[in-house]
Amino acid sequence: MQKCSFSLPTSFRDLYMRLTLLGFCFLYSSIVTGVQSECPLQLDPQRVVVRYGGSVGANCSTSVLHEGMGWEASEGAVPMTKDQNLITWRVSELREWDIKPVCYINYKIGDNNQCLIELPVTVYKTPDSVFISTVNHRGPMMEGKQYELQCDVHNVAPVEYLTVKWYKEQTLLHQTNFTDTIKTLVNKTVTLLIRPDRADDGAQYWCEAELDLGADGPQPHRTNSSKPLNVEVYYKPKHSSSTETIIQDDKVMLDCTVKANPAPTYTWDHLKEKSSSPVLKSSALSPGNYTCTATNTRGRDSKVFIVKSKYTDRTTFWAIVLTGVVVAVALIAAYLIFKFRFSKNSVI
Repeated sequence: MQKCSFSLPTSFRDLYMRLTLLGFCFLYSSIVTGVQSECPLQLDPQRVVVRYGGSVGANCSTSVLHEGMGWEASEGAVPMTKDQNLITWRVSELREWDIKPVCYINYKIGDNNQCLIELPVTVYKTPDSVFISTVNHRGPMMEGKQYELQCDVHNVAPVEYLTVKWYKEQTLLHQTNFTDTIKTLVNKTVTLLIRPDRADDGAQYWCEAELDLGADGPQPHRTNSSKPLNVEVYYKPKHSSSTETIIQDDKVMLDCTVKANPAPTYTWDHLKEKSSSPVLKSSALSPGNYTCTATNTRGRDSKVFIVKSKYTDRTTFWAIVLTGVVVAVALIAAYLIFKFRFSKNSVI
């Protein structure tokens, strides 16, 4: 920057001239300083996100006088030009992962006054495939045991923008982000521990790879999903209640049916003839207790049915009614006897 000096004046007029020149000197210095402290280049857009192999472009412009401006880049470089205030960097098929295009300008004023600005470029590629599998296991899963699921994401970039999400049906279970700064293609493997129960029998698990490239990236975010993994869970029979009271009727059944995997077999105690059916007619049984046991390879569970005769209930009902009538008659008789004796004593 040019220095502004001031010497003692010899007259009033000389003082006026020196102050005027000093003012111009400071004004010139401030212009040079301002240009050097803030690079007078504007990029549009200020960041680009491009698919690998796709086309990309950005403008670099200035509003100040210059001795030349251009783009330096490993692909699409633009030679320095002096007669333009806007130049465009453009690549029709970008196949470099870590490209760093730089726009530069040489000022027409000041010393050592070249400045430059780098255009941030993010080159991305969605995965070739996303695959879900179980780790060291094949076949049905057992209720209550722990298993490991694995999600493999092949050929994705850049990994720092990747999120792998785990789902059961439409419920998000977990997600994993990455801090790697590598720009080129990578493979990533993510695992998830699960402990399935009977409610998970037949459920579908799947994983999803999402590239969130920010506001400048594609909207909505690029996602690739695996095919669903159908889970079969083996679990033992379990009745909702251990006992049930049944009143005999042609339409009332003893229903021992219970959910289990594998499908259970049924046995009955206290039957005159063996039966493997989970359902019995109550009208075909004598009053009493009948125990049904459902069994599969995972375990067993029993339920007791208490069968009562519908006639037993009617006899009880009429016995109660008759007892009430007898008590009522007895009370009335006692009242009449008391009244008769009381009135006889009153006459005497």
